[in-house]
Amino acid sequence: MELGLRGVHVLVTGASGGIGLETTRVYLALGANLTAHYNTQDATLKPLLAEYPDRVQAIQANLANESQVIDLLSNAASQGNFGPVQIAVVNHGIWPQADEPVADMSLERWNNTIAANLTSSFLVIREYLRGLKNATPQQKEKAAVVMVGSTAGKFGEAGHADYAVTKSGMMYGLTMSLKNEIVKIAPKGRVNTVAPGWVGTPMAVEALKDPNVSYRALATTPLKKIATPTDVANQIALLSSNLISGHVTGQVVMVEGGMEGRLLNRPEDLA
Repeated sequence: MELGLRGVHVLVTGASGGIGLETTRVYLALGANLTAHYNTQDATLKPLLAEYPDRVQAIQANLANESQVIDLLSNAASQGNFGPVQIAVVNHGIWPQADEPVADMSLERWNNTIAANLTSSFLVIREYLRGLKNATPQQKEKAAVVMVGSTAGKFGEAGHADYAVTKSGMMYGLTMSLKNEIVKIAPKGRVNTVAPGWVGTPMAVEALKDPNVSYRALATTPLKKIATPTDVANQIALLSSNLISGHVTGQVVMVEGGMEGRLLNRPEDLA
């Protein structure tokens, strides 16, 4: 299907792994020009840089650092002759592995997660919108933001309230506010969020080898399967396409196989 993304400049944050890497591949296959952001490792991006030398550039930045975010968006527009970023895919983020209830969580962890996930998303979108102000009317026609939330933002996640709060903030407060602001800059600009559940990234696949983890992940999911990175990447591309989704804005699209909630109690918990 033609999505009208050929030659469109797309920024994907967190592009070096999991959902971000597959999203980068999908956009390149659709003919877009890509700025692939990474934080520390770019090895996974090198094959794409070799395959699409004229259509993808990789730029490093710590997105919790304001000056580095400013430089990222400025360099994305000036390098590679891509022009200003037209579509921003806000995909980066961290998930602290340790289970820490709020009663035991340190302020340091809380602040670090908020900065890495939510404040960084604010900075990326702010600089994207500032760059969009200088775009031509034709470039603004393709304007869109797609954020990557999580089922944790809808259902919460015990032991990871810091992470859940950042995703809720993106999925609801930020999405619903930005949809009303972007049109002041680009009249057809849109803002949406995809919210995956479990996705078969290498780290998740390892965790799901534990049958207890796998059972709890799928117990309320009617499709009885784990999403692939491509499942999520395809939804991102569809939502960003003004040709396909031009009248869709302010939406949170759950990509979780119909998940109804979290399984809280096992049989032994109810004995």
